[in-house]
Amino acid sequence: ERGAKVHLTTTDPANHLNYDLAIKAEIDISKIDEAEVLEAYKNEVRAKARENKMTAEDMEYIEEDLRSPCTQEIAVFKAFADIVEKADTEIVVIDTAPTGHTLLLLDATQSYHKEVERTQGEITGAVANLLPRLRNPKETEVVIVTLPETTPVFEAERLQQDLHRAGIENKWWAINSCLSLVDTQNPFFKAKAQGELSWIDRVKELSNNNAALIAWKEK
Repeated sequence: ERGAKVHLTTTDPANHLNYDLAIKAEIDISKIDEAEVLEAYKNEVRAKARENKMTAEDMEYIEEDLRSPCTQEIAVFKAFADIVEKADTEIVVIDTAPTGHTLLLLDATQSYHKEVERTQGEITGAVANLLPRLRNPKETEVVIVTLPETTPVFEAERLQQDLHRAGIENKWWAINSCLSLVDTQNPFFKAKAQGELSWIDRVKELSNNNAALIAWKEK
């Protein structure tokens, strides 16, 4: 509405983004597909190795190295950094799971750099700028979205702790699908709404009352 360019992306394989709505709103959308970014990263490393005219033995060692589980983490991390770099010219909104395979890497930038150098990959400016940008509250705002239930709130609390360890603070929380905000006479829903209250109070405590409650509605 203010005329800003917006880019919406997700790293969550089980995302529920409304792509049709985003397109109608003229929002750029993308998805960080782990399999795709992994293959792209492997090809980048192979191309770099060929440029350096490595021997067949060296190439065999690199191929073995690329089968390491950490290669996938590096590939996703790099793709994540490239998306965040788009914030130079637009507002970037990133949807990621609270169990945060990407977020857990944020405090490992030095390890990433060493691994990329070892595999002949290229360290981009996007990677170098990633953690400082995410730690800067003038550039980044983290909104934790949860449900008024046991497991989602515990997962969200762990996410907040992970962010804190990475030097990233968050102020705002959103609680989705609150039955306690709905006028219902259904006994089951009334009991469920009553059970939500303690978890809503817990989120208010964790967020210092900076929590937005969103009423449950039929899809």
